[in-house]
Amino acid sequence: MAAVARRFRTGLAATCLIACAICLASQSNAAEDPLFVSKRITPEGEYTSGIEGPAVDASGNLYVVNFQQSGNIGKLAAGAAQSQLFTSLPAGSIGNGIRFDRQGRMYVADFKKHNVWVIERGETTPRVYFHSDRFNQPNDLAIAADGTLYASDPRFASPAGGQIWRITRGADGKGQGEVMSSTRRLGVTNGIDLSPDGATLYVSESNSRQVWAYRLDGSKLLDPRLVRGFADFEVDGLRTDVDGRIYLARLSAGKIAVIAADGSLEREVPLSGKQPTNLSFGGPDGRTVFVTQKEGRFIEAFRVNGPGREPCLQMPRMC
Repeated sequence: MAAVARRFRTGLAATCLIACAICLASQSNAAEDPLFVSKRITPEGEYTSGIEGPAVDASGNLYVVNFQQSGNIGKLAAGAAQSQLFTSLPAGSIGNGIRFDRQGRMYVADFKKHNVWVIERGETTPRVYFHSDRFNQPNDLAIAADGTLYASDPRFASPAGGQIWRITRGADGKGQGEVMSSTRRLGVTNGIDLSPDGATLYVSESNSRQVWAYRLDGSKLLDPRLVRGFADFEVDGLRTDVDGRIYLARLSAGKIAVIAADGSLEREVPLSGKQPTNLSFGGPDGRTVFVTQKEGRFIEAFRVNGPGREPCLQMPRMC
Protein backbone atom coordinates (compact mmCIF):
# COMPACT_ATOMS: atom_id res chain seq x y z
CA MET A 1 0.00 0.00 0.00
CA ALA A 2 2.81 2.41 0.90
CA ALA A 3 4.46 1.82 -2.50
CA VAL A 4 1.17 2.46 -4.30
CA ALA A 5 0.68 5.67 -2.33
CA ARG A 6 4.20 6.82 -3.18
CA ARG A 7 3.62 6.14 -6.89
CA PHE A 8 0.31 8.05 -6.74
CA ARG A 9 1.97 11.06 -5.05
CA THR A 10 4.84 10.99 -7.57
CA GLY A 11 2.42 10.85 -10.52
CA LEU A 12 0.30 13.63 -9.04
CA ALA A 13 3.34 15.82 -8.55
CA ALA A 14 4.50 15.21 -12.12
CA THR A 15 1.04 16.08 -13.44
CA CYS A 16 1.00 19.30 -11.42
CA LEU A 17 4.46 20.24 -12.69
CA ILE A 18 3.39 19.70 -16.30
CA ALA A 19 0.22 21.73 -15.77
CA CYS A 20 2.21 24.54 -14.17
CA ALA A 21 4.71 24.50 -17.04
CA ILE A 22 1.91 24.74 -19.60
CA CYS A 23 0.29 27.54 -17.65
CA LEU A 24 3.58 29.46 -17.37
CA ALA A 25 4.29 28.94 -21.08
CA SER A 26 0.84 30.22 -21.96
CA GLN A 27 1.32 33.25 -19.74
CA SER A 28 4.75 33.83 -21.30
CA ASN A 29 3.37 33.61 -24.83
CA ALA A 30 0.53 35.93 -23.90
CA ALA A 31 3.06 38.39 -22.47
CA GLU A 32 5.24 38.16 -25.60
CA ASP A 33 2.37 38.41 -28.07
CA PRO A 34 -0.42 40.67 -26.83
CA LEU A 35 -3.44 40.65 -29.08
CA PHE A 36 -4.00 43.46 -31.59
CA VAL A 37 -0.61 45.09 -30.96
CA SER A 38 1.24 45.51 -34.25
CA LYS A 39 4.99 45.68 -34.75
CA ARG A 40 7.31 45.87 -37.73
CA ILE A 41 8.90 42.49 -38.54
CA THR A 42 11.06 43.27 -41.62
CA PRO A 43 13.55 46.05 -42.37
CA GLU A 44 12.34 49.26 -43.96
CA GLY A 45 12.85 49.59 -47.68
CA GLU A 46 12.88 45.87 -48.59
CA TYR A 47 10.06 46.39 -51.07
CA THR A 48 9.02 49.10 -53.52
CA SER A 49 6.13 51.45 -52.82
CA GLY A 50 4.03 48.86 -54.70
CA ILE A 51 4.29 46.44 -51.77
CA GLU A 52 1.10 44.38 -51.87
CA GLY A 53 -0.49 40.96 -52.15
CA PRO A 54 0.55 39.20 -48.92
CA ALA A 55 -0.33 35.50 -48.84
CA VAL A 56 0.84 32.61 -46.66
CA ASP A 57 1.38 29.04 -47.86
CA ALA A 58 0.66 25.86 -45.91
CA SER A 59 4.24 25.83 -44.54
CA GLY A 60 3.84 29.28 -43.00
CA ASN A 61 5.95 31.21 -45.52
CA LEU A 62 4.74 34.69 -46.44
CA TYR A 63 4.91 35.97 -50.03
CA VAL A 64 4.70 39.65 -51.01
CA VAL A 65 4.95 41.34 -54.41
CA ASN A 66 7.51 43.91 -55.57
CA PHE A 67 10.49 42.85 -53.49
CA GLN A 68 13.40 45.22 -54.23
CA GLN A 69 11.97 46.03 -57.67
CA SER A 70 8.65 45.82 -59.53
CA GLY A 71 7.83 42.34 -60.80
CA ASN A 72 9.69 40.44 -58.10
CA ILE A 73 7.97 38.29 -55.49
CA GLY A 74 9.59 38.17 -52.07
CA LYS A 75 9.43 35.32 -49.56
CA LEU A 76 9.57 35.76 -45.81
CA ALA A 77 10.22 32.33 -44.33
CA ALA A 78 8.33 31.42 -41.18
CA GLY A 79 10.08 33.08 -38.25
CA ALA A 80 12.54 35.01 -40.44
CA ALA A 81 13.27 38.72 -40.08
CA GLN A 82 14.30 39.43 -43.68
CA SER A 83 12.70 38.63 -47.02
CA GLN A 84 14.43 36.84 -49.87
CA LEU A 85 13.74 36.72 -53.60
CA PHE A 86 11.31 33.91 -54.44
CA THR A 87 10.81 34.53 -58.16
CA SER A 88 10.31 37.19 -60.80
CA LEU A 89 7.42 37.61 -63.19
CA PRO A 90 8.24 37.94 -66.92
CA ALA A 91 9.42 41.37 -68.10
CA GLY A 92 6.70 44.01 -67.99
CA SER A 93 4.44 42.14 -65.59
CA ILE A 94 3.80 43.53 -62.10
CA GLY A 95 2.01 41.51 -59.46
CA ASN A 96 -0.60 42.65 -56.99
CA GLY A 97 -2.81 40.09 -55.23
CA ILE A 98 -1.56 36.57 -54.37
CA ARG A 99 -3.59 33.55 -53.23
CA PHE A 100 -2.93 29.84 -52.62
CA ASP A 101 -5.28 26.94 -53.32
CA ARG A 102 -5.53 23.71 -51.34
CA GLN A 103 -3.04 22.01 -53.65
CA GLY A 104 -0.40 24.63 -52.88
CA ARG A 105 -0.59 26.46 -56.20
CA MET A 106 0.17 30.18 -56.06
CA TYR A 107 -1.94 32.58 -58.13
CA VAL A 108 -0.73 36.12 -58.86
CA ALA A 109 -2.80 38.96 -60.34
CA ASP A 110 -0.73 40.91 -62.89
CA PHE A 111 -2.28 44.34 -63.35
CA LYS A 112 0.14 45.46 -66.07
CA LYS A 113 -0.17 42.60 -68.56
CA HIS A 114 -3.76 41.57 -67.72
CA ASN A 115 -2.82 38.08 -66.54
CA VAL A 116 -3.40 35.79 -63.63
CA TRP A 117 -0.24 33.72 -63.23
CA VAL A 118 0.03 30.33 -61.56
CA ILE A 119 3.10 28.80 -59.94
CA GLU A 120 2.83 25.12 -59.13
CA ARG A 121 3.71 23.87 -55.66
CA GLY A 122 7.44 23.31 -55.31
CA GLU A 123 8.23 25.39 -58.40
CA THR A 124 9.23 29.01 -59.02
CA THR A 125 8.38 29.44 -62.71
CA PRO A 126 5.15 31.35 -63.41
CA ARG A 127 2.91 30.42 -66.32
CA VAL A 128 -0.20 32.15 -67.57
CA TYR A 129 -3.30 30.70 -65.93
CA PHE A 130 -5.77 33.20 -67.39
CA HIS A 131 -5.47 36.25 -69.67
CA SER A 132 -8.07 38.65 -70.99
CA ASP A 133 -7.86 41.91 -72.90
CA ARG A 134 -11.11 42.83 -71.16
CA PHE A 135 -9.28 43.24 -67.85
CA ASN A 136 -8.93 46.83 -66.64
CA GLN A 137 -6.11 45.94 -64.26
CA PRO A 138 -6.64 42.79 -62.16
CA ASN A 139 -5.99 43.85 -58.60
CA ASP A 140 -6.74 41.42 -55.80
CA LEU A 141 -7.89 37.81 -55.61
CA ALA A 142 -10.09 35.63 -53.41
CA ILE A 143 -10.19 31.85 -53.58
CA ALA A 144 -12.98 29.41 -52.75
CA ALA A 145 -12.64 25.91 -51.32
CA ASP A 146 -13.07 24.40 -54.80
CA GLY A 147 -10.31 26.58 -56.27
CA THR A 148 -12.59 29.13 -57.95
CA LEU A 149 -10.89 32.53 -58.10
CA TYR A 150 -12.62 35.89 -57.79
CA ALA A 151 -10.65 38.87 -59.08
CA SER A 152 -11.32 42.53 -58.42
CA ASP A 153 -10.75 44.60 -61.54
CA PRO A 154 -10.86 48.36 -60.86
CA ARG A 155 -10.95 51.18 -63.37
CA PHE A 156 -9.44 54.28 -61.81
CA ALA A 157 -9.69 56.42 -64.96
CA SER A 158 -12.88 58.37 -65.58
CA PRO A 159 -15.57 57.17 -65.50
CA ALA A 160 -14.31 55.34 -62.42
CA GLY A 161 -15.76 51.94 -61.69
CA GLY A 162 -14.86 48.30 -61.76
CA GLN A 163 -15.93 44.73 -62.15
CA ILE A 164 -15.46 41.30 -60.59
CA TRP A 165 -14.25 38.24 -62.48
CA ARG A 166 -15.01 34.59 -61.73
CA ILE A 167 -12.23 32.25 -62.88
CA THR A 168 -12.54 28.46 -62.77
CA ARG A 169 -10.09 25.71 -63.70
CA GLY A 170 -10.75 23.97 -66.99
CA ALA A 171 -10.02 20.34 -67.85
CA ASP A 172 -6.74 21.46 -69.46
CA GLY A 173 -5.59 23.15 -66.24
CA LYS A 174 -6.10 26.63 -67.68
CA GLY A 175 -8.34 29.25 -66.16
CA GLN A 176 -11.69 30.09 -67.71
CA GLY A 177 -12.97 33.52 -66.74
CA GLU A 178 -16.07 35.66 -67.07
CA VAL A 179 -17.17 39.04 -65.77
CA MET A 180 -19.79 38.62 -63.06
CA SER A 181 -23.14 40.33 -63.48
CA SER A 182 -24.56 42.57 -60.77
CA THR A 183 -27.83 44.40 -60.21
CA ARG A 184 -25.77 47.24 -58.72
CA ARG A 185 -23.24 49.41 -60.56
CA LEU A 186 -19.92 48.62 -58.93
CA GLY A 187 -17.50 51.25 -57.72
CA VAL A 188 -13.70 51.01 -57.93
CA THR A 189 -13.40 47.38 -56.83
CA ASN A 190 -10.38 46.69 -54.65
CA GLY A 191 -10.12 44.31 -51.66
CA ILE A 192 -12.00 41.03 -51.96
CA ASP A 193 -12.67 37.90 -49.91
CA LEU A 194 -15.31 35.28 -49.15
CA SER A 195 -17.38 34.55 -46.07
CA PRO A 196 -16.38 31.38 -44.19
CA ASP A 197 -19.19 29.37 -45.81
CA GLY A 198 -18.23 30.64 -49.27
CA ALA A 199 -21.73 31.97 -49.98
CA THR A 200 -20.96 35.69 -49.73
CA LEU A 201 -18.37 37.80 -51.52
CA TYR A 202 -17.10 40.94 -49.79
CA VAL A 203 -15.69 43.76 -51.92
CA SER A 204 -14.17 47.07 -50.85
CA GLU A 205 -14.48 50.10 -53.11
CA SER A 206 -11.73 52.70 -53.18
CA ASN A 207 -13.80 55.63 -54.42
CA SER A 208 -16.81 55.19 -52.12
CA ARG A 209 -14.79 54.02 -49.06
CA GLN A 210 -17.38 51.27 -48.63
CA VAL A 211 -17.47 47.50 -48.18
CA TRP A 212 -20.24 45.63 -49.99
CA ALA A 213 -21.53 42.06 -49.63
CA TYR A 214 -22.99 39.99 -52.47
CA ARG A 215 -24.70 36.62 -52.45
CA LEU A 216 -23.02 34.32 -54.96
CA ASP A 217 -24.99 32.40 -57.55
CA GLY A 218 -22.60 31.09 -60.19
CA SER A 219 -21.46 34.14 -62.16
CA LYS A 220 -24.07 36.41 -60.57
CA LEU A 221 -23.60 38.91 -57.73
CA LEU A 222 -26.99 39.06 -56.05
CA ASP A 223 -28.64 40.94 -53.16
CA PRO A 224 -26.06 43.74 -52.78
CA ARG A 225 -25.77 44.88 -49.17
CA LEU A 226 -23.74 47.75 -47.81
CA VAL A 227 -21.70 46.33 -44.92
CA ARG A 228 -19.99 49.52 -43.81
CA GLY A 229 -18.79 52.85 -45.13
CA PHE A 230 -16.19 55.29 -43.82
CA ALA A 231 -16.28 59.07 -43.90
CA ASP A 232 -12.59 59.43 -44.65
CA PHE A 233 -9.47 57.58 -45.81
CA GLU A 234 -9.39 55.14 -48.71
CA VAL A 235 -10.10 51.46 -48.10
CA ASP A 236 -7.86 48.79 -49.60
CA GLY A 237 -7.27 45.04 -49.12
CA LEU A 238 -9.40 42.87 -46.86
CA ARG A 239 -9.55 39.35 -45.39
CA THR A 240 -12.09 37.38 -43.38
CA ASP A 241 -11.64 35.14 -40.35
CA VAL A 242 -13.43 31.88 -39.53
CA ASP A 243 -16.03 33.73 -37.46
CA GLY A 244 -17.01 35.98 -40.37
CA ARG A 245 -15.22 39.14 -39.29
CA ILE A 246 -13.76 41.36 -42.00
CA TYR A 247 -10.26 42.77 -41.51
CA LEU A 248 -9.92 45.86 -43.71
CA ALA A 249 -6.83 47.94 -44.53
CA ARG A 250 -7.59 51.66 -44.24
CA LEU A 251 -4.98 53.35 -46.40
CA SER A 252 -3.64 56.62 -44.91
CA ALA A 253 -5.57 56.03 -41.69
CA GLY A 254 -2.79 53.72 -40.47
CA LYS A 255 -5.29 51.19 -39.14
CA ILE A 256 -6.84 47.81 -39.76
CA ALA A 257 -10.58 47.95 -39.14
CA VAL A 258 -12.18 44.79 -37.72
CA ILE A 259 -15.79 44.64 -38.86
CA ALA A 260 -18.45 42.14 -37.79
CA ALA A 261 -20.54 40.49 -40.51
CA ASP A 262 -23.46 42.75 -39.56
CA GLY A 263 -21.34 45.83 -40.31
CA SER A 264 -20.62 46.93 -36.74
CA LEU A 265 -17.08 48.12 -36.09
CA GLU A 266 -15.55 45.88 -33.43
CA ARG A 267 -12.19 47.64 -33.21
CA GLU A 268 -9.46 49.41 -35.12
CA VAL A 269 -5.88 48.21 -34.83
CA PRO A 270 -3.27 51.03 -34.90
CA LEU A 271 -0.26 50.21 -37.06
CA SER A 272 3.41 51.20 -37.15
CA GLY A 273 3.08 52.60 -40.67
CA LYS A 274 0.37 54.93 -41.92
CA GLN A 275 -0.33 53.38 -45.34
CA PRO A 276 -1.42 49.74 -45.06
CA THR A 277 -2.21 48.30 -48.50
CA ASN A 278 -3.25 44.74 -47.71
CA LEU A 279 -3.13 41.91 -45.18
CA SER A 280 -3.11 38.15 -44.78
CA PHE A 281 -3.61 35.61 -42.00
CA GLY A 282 -0.85 33.14 -41.17
CA GLY A 283 1.32 31.82 -38.35
CA PRO A 284 1.31 28.28 -36.90
CA ASP A 285 -2.27 28.67 -35.67
CA GLY A 286 -3.59 31.02 -38.36
CA ARG A 287 -3.94 33.86 -35.83
CA THR A 288 -1.17 36.19 -37.03
CA VAL A 289 -2.15 39.05 -39.34
CA PHE A 290 0.59 40.24 -41.69
CA VAL A 291 0.23 43.77 -43.09
CA THR A 292 2.05 45.31 -46.07
CA GLN A 293 3.04 48.94 -45.55
CA LYS A 294 3.53 51.38 -48.39
CA GLU A 295 4.97 53.90 -45.95
CA GLY A 296 8.39 52.52 -45.07
CA ARG A 297 7.94 49.60 -47.51
CA PHE A 298 7.99 46.90 -44.83
CA ILE A 299 5.81 44.18 -43.30
CA GLU A 300 4.31 44.35 -39.84
CA ALA A 301 2.23 41.85 -37.91
CA PHE A 302 -0.10 41.43 -34.96
CA ARG A 303 -1.81 38.57 -33.18
CA VAL A 304 -5.59 38.11 -33.10
CA ASN A 305 -8.05 35.93 -31.20
CA GLY A 306 -9.27 33.76 -34.09
CA PRO A 307 -7.76 32.16 -37.22
CA GLY A 308 -8.30 33.46 -40.72
CA ARG A 309 -10.49 31.76 -43.28
CA GLU A 310 -7.61 30.98 -45.64
CA PRO A 311 -5.30 29.12 -43.22
CA CYS A 312 -8.26 26.94 -42.30
CA LEU A 313 -8.96 26.41 -46.00
CA GLN A 314 -5.42 25.16 -46.61
CA MET A 315 -5.11 23.22 -43.35
CA PRO A 316 -8.59 22.23 -42.11
CA ARG A 317 -7.15 20.31 -39.14
CA MET A 318 -5.83 23.59 -37.77
CA CYS A 319 -9.36 24.79 -37.16
